[in-house]
Order: sequence, then C-alpha cells, then structure tokens
Amino acid sequence: MSVVVVGSVNADLVTRVTAHPAPGQTVAGQSMAVLAGGKGANQAVAAARLGARVAFVGAVGDDEFADVATSTLRTSGIDLSGLRVVAGPTGLALITVSADGENTIVVVPGANAAVDDAAVAANAAAIASADVVLLQGEIPTSGVEAAARAAAARVVLNLAPVVDLDPDVLRLADPLVVNEHEARGALALLGAPPDAGDLQDVAAALVRAGVRSVVVTLGAVGALVATPCATAQAGPPDVVAIPAPRVSALDTTGAGDAFVGALVQRLAAGVGLVDAARFAARVGAYAVTGAGAQASYPDAATPLPAVGDETAR
Repeated sequence: MSVVVVGSVNADLVTRVTAHPAPGQTVAGQSMAVLAGGKGANQAVAAARLGARVAFVGAVGDDEFADVATSTLRTSGIDLSGLRVVAGPTGLALITVSADGENTIVVVPGANAAVDDAAVAANAAAIASADVVLLQGEIPTSGVEAAARAAAARVVLNLAPVVDLDPDVLRLADPLVVNEHEARGALALLGAPPDAGDLQDVAAALVRAGVRSVVVTLGAVGALVATPCATAQAGPPDVVAIPAPRVSALDTTGAGDAFVGALVQRLAAGVGLVDAARFAARVGAYAVTGAGAQASYPDAATPLPAVGDETAR
C-alpha cells in the first residue's frame, strides 16, 4: 500500500535552553544543532520507518541547508522523484527546546512556497495512484487543494497550521487531523457556529459539518477519533477517546508528526481508524523520549511504550 506526502521540508535549527526567554529577555543556549525537519518530511519519515512505501512531493532551495533537510528522507528509502530544487533558500525552522521538553518554533517557508498547484500538476499521476495522500498546512493552499482533488483514494489532512482552505477540501479529509486549537479553527473554516463545548463536542461538530472523519490530537493525553454514527444514519457522531502511554518527555519537537505518520502507515496497511490512532499514540509517546524530530522516530522493530506501562523510557 502506497503513501504520497505532499508537504514541507525544512532544516531545523535547534537550540536547547533551561527555560524559554520572556519577550525582551536574552538567555544562554546550552547547545545548537542543524537537523532534518518540516512537517511533511517528518511525517513521511515516520511512515516510511514503520514500513510504508512512501513518495514525497516538495521543494528545497539551492543553498547549504538542502542536503541536511533531505538527509533522512534519503536514508529512509523515500521516493524523491517529486522533490524539486528551486532558486533561493531551503525552508528553515528555528526551534528552542526548554528543560521540560516543551518547544517554541518559528518557521521560514523558503522553498516550500514553490509546492503549489503547478508542482502538484507535475506529480498528478503519482498522487492519483496512491492509496493514501497526506497533506499539511505548511505549503501554499493552492498545492493542498490541488493535491486533495487529484487524489483518487484516501486523503489525510493535517491542518497544521490552520490555513484558509476551501471547505469542500476539508470535507475530503478522512481523517482531518488537528490539535485542540486547530479543531476550532477548522470548524470556523467550515462556516459552522463556534462550539463552546468540550473537545468531544468540537470533534463531533466537525463530523456534523461534513468532514468524513476527525482525529483531535491531545499531546500527552492521547487523541479523540470522531466518525459518523455507525448505527443510525441520523444519530450523533461516534467519538472514541484514545489514551497515550505515560512517558518522561525529553523533547516534544515533531511528536505530532510522528503520530500522523504512524496513523497514515496503519491506514495504508488497511487498519481501521480507531486502531490506527491507538498505534499512533504509542509512536508519538515514543518520539518525545528522544531528541529532535526525525531522529527520535521508531522503526517497525522498535518496542513501543504501552498504556499502563510506567516502566517505558
């Protein structure tokens, strides 16, 4: 089963600090590293390491950061025939990680701005032949919309960040993957009234607004999976809570992307959405126990933490 990821690829400039600086404050950094990153590339690597056959459509610049940005894509065996080199800088992410593992991120798109509808048209055959097409919000909206419409099978859309997409494209997502803030942003894009309820209500409201299925990621808590009612055509959406293993976090950078990549790998293998999300929660938990994004992702042979396994690293 094949996956095509149409998305961003960055070089991550990662600095570790004791605590994040307040506005106007200068703090001393403990280290700095340049690593491979970008939401699209992260998710592609996570899926490939777990056994999916992955092709990547994206762009890098003609600068010194291009090689490091694509290094793990290459070593993970991902088909890069859809990767363009364009004039200008490669995308950059400036990441600061504090002692408790939390991060702040500033993204400079660079060459990712070239992943537009024209780039999608040049790779339309590969996209149409994929079993799953995975998209995010770090490329131009014209590229996201064109790829979603070019897909002949399942579309998974990680609306991160929230960008102004055609509501009909959101309704193609199966699932739409969002965090708690993005979920409310997606609801606004669909023209639905704001939902003042809890996140289960918001997830259900997204399904009622026409999204085929929804996964709301909740970090260390786990996730919610919302789907149309299985027992009654007019019944309320089904919402299932997915717990996450409890682990000691070293670095949360890219953990959400590990979740999405694992989810897509399982969906491409024919696993149902709820079971795929349970597996993805374990992969996401594993990812926070290592430093960096792609470097912390497991492969298919890696023992993963389980819910209730408090000895997990």
